[in-house]
Amino acid sequence: MHPAEITTLYRENYGRILASLIRALGSFELAEDALQDAFAAAVEQWPREGMPNNPAGWIASTARHKAIDRARRQSWFSERRDEIARLIEFEMSSESEDEPDAFPDERLRLIFTCCHPAINREAQIALSMRTLCGLTTEEVARAFVIPTSTMAQRIVRAQRKISAAGIPYEVPSGDALPERLESVMAVIYLVFNEGYLASSGDELVRRDLCAEAIRLARILSALLPNQPETRGLLALMLLHDSRRDTRADSNGDLVLLENQDRTRWDHRQIAEGLTLTVEAMSGDAPGPYAIQAAIAAEHARATNFQQTDWSRIAQLYAMLLEMRPSPIIALNRAVAVAMAEGPEEGLALIAELEASGELNDYYLMWAAKGDLLRRNGNLLEAAVAYRRALEVVSSSPDRRFLMRRLAEVEASSESS
Repeated sequence: MHPAEITTLYRENYGRILASLIRALGSFELAEDALQDAFAAAVEQWPREGMPNNPAGWIASTARHKAIDRARRQSWFSERRDEIARLIEFEMSSESEDEPDAFPDERLRLIFTCCHPAINREAQIALSMRTLCGLTTEEVARAFVIPTSTMAQRIVRAQRKISAAGIPYEVPSGDALPERLESVMAVIYLVFNEGYLASSGDELVRRDLCAEAIRLARILSALLPNQPETRGLLALMLLHDSRRDTRADSNGDLVLLENQDRTRWDHRQIAEGLTLTVEAMSGDAPGPYAIQAAIAAEHARATNFQQTDWSRIAQLYAMLLEMRPSPIIALNRAVAVAMAEGPEEGLALIAELEASGELNDYYLMWAAKGDLLRRNGNLLEAAVAYRRALEVVSSSPDRRFLMRRLAEVEASSESS
């Protein structure tokens, strides 16, 4: 059995199994430790004994047994007696939990628990990404651009706050639901983005995270049929995900939007995404996810890159920037303006961002600057921008793409 099979199992099932353990135990710490023990046992036993018929079920059952063993070994056994009793009862009566879709909203309960207003916003998102997706603390720290030790402390404090405050493990109802909805949607979209634009590693796309985020957005939309933004979120992810299979070539290298084979886009997802976008944008005040979905819809409607309505996309980014001021949104608008009005217009906007210093460690700003300089024929400055992007990029496919672009502009500048 290849170790990659266990890695895939971990990615695809970590959040589901952990959510069910937390529900049974009421303890993040015990659940995480037990699940890690179970995967460690799989790494040790499966190469020797072979993979079981239901590997996810084996992991879930083993984790429950490990949790019981851990609790019994601890000196505070008497304090955890109720947790152990719940887990033993769960172990005996809940075998259906071994099936992947047994509790389709279990992870949604976990997100709402992590996004309780008693926990600060950054910790909400970090804890959700760590527990829901099985991302390592290092990966979460990298997403927040902070030291791993700092992130580990934040996650532990958030877990302890949930326990100490007795925050219920549930999807809230009534007035409590809307106040947490924005954070929950932000977490789901961050999960999707970590899958769609993997921030590190050798893969351009992590399909498991994309699929999980879309699944959670469907549940959220069904739970809140009168909230257009939940449909906007779902539409946005479906439209982006429809291009998934064309974003990388057979070698795993990045393929730009302008070079993608649009006949291979998932047109079923596009049709659903376009319908949801119209619904999300039909209200008096469309929200940020609806507007982003409308931007993605413009790309989806264009039969080729040249037919893209860049002026409309620039207008939508301007709306989004007014609603949610952000240097990243400003960068996206700059690129859209460049495509609609010419590279010089976009470069002027990027120069403002560069002067602010807010995106100096964001490789996409330097990559965008390099691309616009290349299109404008300024190859020497384009090479400088691509080198700066290479200093801060962490994704292997993006690094390879930038190296190819740098080589191209250097070769062209030498021959001219």
